[in-house]
Amino acid sequence: MSLLVEVFVRDPGGQMRILDVPDDLYQSAGFENWRTDVWGSQPVRALGARFFPQLADGDLVVEPEEVAHLLCETALLRIHLDPIARATEHPRTVEEHRSQIQRRLRIIEDFARWALRTGGGVLIW
Repeated sequence: MSLLVEVFVRDPGGQMRILDVPDDLYQSAGFENWRTDVWGSQPVRALGARFFPQLADGDLVVEPEEVAHLLCETALLRIHLDPIARATEHPRTVEEHRSQIQRRLRIIEDFARWALRTGGGVLIW
């Protein structure tokens, strides 16, 4: 099972409506165990991340007004990618794990930019 990234908008009643994903966007934000093993890990928390660690306890809902902050947090993790990859559990080499984390961050950034363009939020679940 893997974590999925979605873009949502709120209807006039405040209900979340998930937008259809374009065919060219890959939705995976990592494997289910990444909730704790990567995104909620101590190295990520030690950086002061506030969005990604929420995945350790449940789904992550980033409201439209917070999406720019999510992009800043993905940039923070990208800057510290090597220590995160070395310090988090990985079934493959550190280089492969680093590449996978980098790919997932890129996917999340793509969805966040789409959310900014549409005035939506980001859901990772």
